[in-house]
Amino acid sequence: MARLTPLSKGLISVVVIGAVVAGVAANWNKIAPPAPSKSATVPPAVSLPDSPGEPFVAAPAGCASLPEVRFYLWAWNAQMGIMHATGGKQAVADSAMCKNGVNLKLIREDNTDQMQSLMMSFAEGLKGGQANPDKGAHFIAIMGDGSAMFLKGLNDRLSKLGPDYMAVVVGSAGYSRGEDKFMGPPGWKQNPQSAKGGLVAGVLRDGDWNIALKWLGDNKIANNPDEKSWDPDALNWVAASDYIDAGQKYVSGFCADLKNTKTGQKEKKCVQGVVTWTPGDVTVAEQKGGLVSIVSTKEYRSQMPNVIIGNKKWMAANRKLVTGMLAAIFEGGDQVKAGGLALQKAAGISAHVYAEKDAAYWAKYFNIVVQKDKQGLEVELGGSSVNNLADNLQLFGLTPGSVNLFAATYSVFANVVKSQYPELLGSFYPADQISDTSYVKELSEGGSAPKTAADLPTFKPEAKLEQVISRKSWDIQFQSGSAQFTPAAAEQMKTLLNDLVIASGALVEIHGHTDNQGTIDGNMKLSEDRAFAVKKWLEQQSPSNFPESRTKVFAHGQSQPVAPNSTPDGKAKNRRVEIVIGTAGK
Repeated sequence: MARLTPLSKGLISVVVIGAVVAGVAANWNKIAPPAPSKSATVPPAVSLPDSPGEPFVAAPAGCASLPEVRFYLWAWNAQMGIMHATGGKQAVADSAMCKNGVNLKLIREDNTDQMQSLMMSFAEGLKGGQANPDKGAHFIAIMGDGSAMFLKGLNDRLSKLGPDYMAVVVGSAGYSRGEDKFMGPPGWKQNPQSAKGGLVAGVLRDGDWNIALKWLGDNKIANNPDEKSWDPDALNWVAASDYIDAGQKYVSGFCADLKNTKTGQKEKKCVQGVVTWTPGDVTVAEQKGGLVSIVSTKEYRSQMPNVIIGNKKWMAANRKLVTGMLAAIFEGGDQVKAGGLALQKAAGISAHVYAEKDAAYWAKYFNIVVQKDKQGLEVELGGSSVNNLADNLQLFGLTPGSVNLFAATYSVFANVVKSQYPELLGSFYPADQISDTSYVKELSEGGSAPKTAADLPTFKPEAKLEQVISRKSWDIQFQSGSAQFTPAAAEQMKTLLNDLVIASGALVEIHGHTDNQGTIDGNMKLSEDRAFAVKKWLEQQSPSNFPESRTKVFAHGQSQPVAPNSTPDGKAKNRRVEIVIGTAGK
């Protein structure tokens, strides 16, 4: 698959030099939908294989007389809806794109530096008087958790042409839902603290690095951002040139002589884990094995939306084209969600457009596949999803009972970088300045009302958290002797909300604790009331992300102090709410 450069997935070196370090913890104190109704548009009739093993036969362009709209993207299964809606490298006859009046041309581009240059060339052509520039990109797609850094570098340049030339997010084609992951020894999953001193290969400052760094922050484990040294009390890194190289470094037993930060002596250390995406995870499993998914976008299911970015000025002048393109993508998403032949056809188009792998590969790893690795361990590989209109309304907080998931993801990861490297990322554009939800709203208010439901996380009422992903105490302030939040708790609660909506695929346990002031029975009741207050607040903020069965409450009173109750500081530490997130057993 693609996303082959260290700058892939939207993290640019001009802005991001180290991403998230040990202080991540300070910032984070991150049903299957029904089949489309009978009124949904049938899949477009194009020349595609009925079986994913057959060769793809390209159909001729179907609306070449219309202005060409160029869309540059990575090879990513989250874009299956775009593939199905277009029918080939350029919109084919009877495709959803042509039916919506859009002559869309799909072009694979793995390098985000090049994506920026393409959008800059397009804007310059627009500034020069071309109504529909013949060079550059009308649209690009990257992942949401890296878009703040990507757009900061790009829009600082575009804004010099004028504020109307800025690049903005207008929609989403899908999500990574498992394929992007942090893989390590099973022991790290069972006991996160055992990852201290570990050495991981990956594309540094990349979206998959974000997954590992969020996990570190949630578990209060330090990160060593210097790949030339080794810290026994932190997770350490070996830089990989791309996601395939990351997997190969583990497979080959790559070792490096690194300076011990405690002793100053050089020591030989070998790669023990990787951050990668499909098929990097498949390479690890099939060629060596021994690693499991510590955490992935299956659990952090809101972290990595595919986001579609276009030029603000051109889109304003071509609203019908923009809404037509989005309508086609969402229609394609609905059809792929239904599975069957639509999914197989989209897989064949993907292989053709990306010029990599075959239809069988793209179809197989669209959903998460559980298989045994070379050492006999069961591992989860692959996993993406496509978005329809309802998913976009949910993503951008346009559905009653939802929060703006894109803004949460965008801001959380941007703020982490900013807090650690203010000299390099002194500021970033607010989410509402780099997104325009009016096109999605227009579709929802017109004749394109959602035909199928949004893909929301679901949790069985009887589900019990058996595999812990992270455990962290939060200093949520309450009024003395009560379960009422203090005004000072507002910011902590907002941070907690963003953290948990990013990890929207995980179960949540809320554990209440008190100091020893008062009676044992009274403190047990108080800790329960405070934990319930947190649960109720989260559910009120976003019912769709916190269904009743997702969160469970546990009361411990004064029975589990983490510090002596003999001092005011110790008492304050013991008055805490501990959040545990994880997954249910099989």
